[in-house]
Formats: sequence, C-alpha cells, structure tokens
Amino acid sequence: MKRLLQIIPAVVLGLGLAAAPADARNYPCSKGKGGVSHCRNGKFICKDGSISQSKRTCSR
Repeated sequence: MKRLLQIIPAVVLGLGLAAAPADARNYPCSKGKGGVSHCRNGKFICKDGSISQSKRTCSR
C-alpha cells in the first residue's frame, strides 16, 4: 500500500504533463488580448478592441 501511495503522485504528474501541450495551442486573441469578443466580416475581434492577426476566419 505504501508503494502505491508513492507511485500515485508520479502518475498524476505524468498525466498533467501529457495534457499540457494541448493547452499550449494558439487561439485568436490569445495572450494579453483577452480572448475573442465577436466576429465581424470574417475577422476575430478581440476583447481589447483590436482585430486578430489570425489567418483563420470566423462566421457569426
């Protein structure tokens, strides 16, 4: 039982590190822009009012 309690934290840490790259993706209006506010003419408008430089387009 004691050995199992020593292994569990290592497994949890390993799973956390394995999931980290998925969170490191680039999204429109990431970093200090605050995220996407809305879409206008196929461009992402950031919450800070700027237009995203993303090459992806949006609809809605």
